[in-house]
Amino acid sequence: MKLATWNIHRCIGRDGVMSPERCAAVLREIDADMIALQEVESRPGHELDTLAYLAREAGCQAIAGATMMREDAHYGNALLTRLADFDVRRHDLSVPGREPRAALDLHLNVNGCRLQLVATHLGLHPAERRDQVNHLLQLLKTGGRDIVVLAGDLNEWFLWGRPLRMLHRLFPHMPYRRTWPAYAPIFALDRVWVHPRHALRQLAVHKSAKARVASDHLPLVADIYLET
Repeated sequence: MKLATWNIHRCIGRDGVMSPERCAAVLREIDADMIALQEVESRPGHELDTLAYLAREAGCQAIAGATMMREDAHYGNALLTRLADFDVRRHDLSVPGREPRAALDLHLNVNGCRLQLVATHLGLHPAERRDQVNHLLQLLKTGGRDIVVLAGDLNEWFLWGRPLRMLHRLFPHMPYRRTWPAYAPIFALDRVWVHPRHALRQLAVHKSAKARVASDHLPLVADIYLET
């Protein structure tokens, strides 16, 4: 299974231009089975629904995980998937006084392999992230799955910040790749964590010319071997 995570920055590129078409082109380049998106807008039933447009262009079904609901548009996380037979749950990770945050928790059965994928976008404050990671760890320790995946923009600037150390206990020896800023990546803000470790076969940053300008983050792409 090819899985990608990408903070699309509301489809606003490095040039300041909002272009869902450019983001859709990058998604077609990646050609993933599942894509975790952050900072995506949706307008259910509206002609200019970015999430619906990206799903259609990528040949996927869209699963919305909005964290902010406005009259003109919803904003937050989303999953795009080409896989069927899933159950989705939504979890609030918000911390009082901070921007609302949430996680999409997808449970799938793929050819007999029981997979849990949690997609999220964590907060900007260290204490906020620690609280959110504690919540995520409870979701990820429930058992009954063959493979567990955590994907998204974790917003952790330091390789050994406390939230990452907490996650390493459940996901030991995970590699990282630098994804931000897109024009010259320095920080590994975007992550894919897989348990068991051997199920992660490859982890790479998608560095195409379009990807470098479409958002301030580069997409992170993982190849995951599904086994029972």
